[in-house]
Amino acid sequence: MSARRPLRLATAGTLIAVLAVAVLAVDQFTKYLAITFLPSETLVPVLGDFFGLYLIRNSGAAFSFGAGVTWVFTLALAAVAVVIVVLVRRVRSRAWAIVLGLLLGGVLGNLTDRLFREPGFAIGHVVDFISTPWMWFWTNPAIYNVADCFIVTMMVTIAILVLIGLRLDGTRETRADADATGAAESEGAVTEAPASEVSGSEVSGSDGAVTDEPRRD
Repeated sequence: MSARRPLRLATAGTLIAVLAVAVLAVDQFTKYLAITFLPSETLVPVLGDFFGLYLIRNSGAAFSFGAGVTWVFTLALAAVAVVIVVLVRRVRSRAWAIVLGLLLGGVLGNLTDRLFREPGFAIGHVVDFISTPWMWFWTNPAIYNVADCFIVTMMVTIAILVLIGLRLDGTRETRADADATGAAESEGAVTEAPASEVSGSEVSGSDGAVTDEPRRD
C-alpha cells in the first residue's frame, strides 16, 4: 500500500481541476505575450544558440508534424481530455492526481488554440514560441509552447509511474501481486486429464473396472 493516505474522490478531482486550470492559464497568458510582443517568424536570442523565442502559428502537431490534417489533432486532444476526466473517478493517488492535472492543463491549452484561434473552429493554429535550436525533430528545429512542455514531461512521468507499479488508487503492485496473478493464470490454463489416461498403478479387472492393485504377471 502507499505510505500516504489515499485521497478522497472530491480531493483528487479538485486537485486535478486546479492544476489543469493553472496550466491552461499560464499557457494562454504566455501565448498572449508572445503574440503581443514578439515579431512573427523572427528569432529573438535569449541564451545564444541554446534558447530563444520564435513566434509561429503551427497547424500540425508538435514540431509542425502533420500540418495538413489539423482536425485530426483536434479530435485527438479532445479524446485525451475526455479519457483523463473519466479516470478522475478512479484516482486516489496524489502523484497520479498531480500528473493527470498537469497533463490535462497542457492538453486543454493546445485544444483551446485548435478550437478558437484562426483560421477557424477545430482547425485553429497552435501558437508556438519557445525555440531550442539544438533540439531537432526530423528536419526542423524544435519550436513549442508551455502546453507542449507539460504534455511531454507528464507523459514521461506516467510511464515512470506505470513502471514502478503505482496504481491510480494509490496502491503499489508488489512482487507477490505479480506472482499471484501468474499463478491464477496458470491455474486457469490447467485442464482435467482425459478419463482414458490411467496411472501405472491402476489396471482394469476382469470385469473392466479400474482397480488400484499393481499389475501381476
